Amino acid sequence: MRLPLGNLDDAREEAVQRYLHLTKEVMPTLAREAARHWPVVNDHCFQRIVLDAISGEVWYDHISRPAYRNMTTDQAERAVKLCEDIIAGDVDIVALNRQSLSFRGKLTTP
Repeated sequence: MRLPLGNLDDAREEAVQRYLHLTKEVMPTLAREAARHWPVVNDHCFQRIVLDAISGEVWYDHISRPAYRNMTTDQAERAVKLCEDIIAGDVDIVALNRQSLSFRGKLTTP
C-alpha cells in the first residue's frame, strides 16, 4: 500500500514508502512470530522506536508531524536501514525500545 505523499523527490518518496512498508506491514507481521520475542507488535510502536533512534531523542523534537511527510531523504534512508538491521537481527530492538521509553520518562525497570 502506497500512501500519497505529495510533492517529494523520487529518492525521498521511495525511502519513505519503504520505511512505511517495513514499519506498517513487515515488522508487525514478524513481531507476531513466536521466535522473534520483540517487545512491540504495533506499527506506531515500531515507528516510535525507529524515529527516536535516528533522531537520538524524542523524534518529534526533530521531525515535524506527520513524520512520513516531513522526513528528509537522509532521515528516511537511515530509518529504512535501521528497520532492515532490526529485521536481520543485527540491531537489538529491545534495547532501542528501552532507549525510546527512557527518552519519554516511561522506563519503569532498569
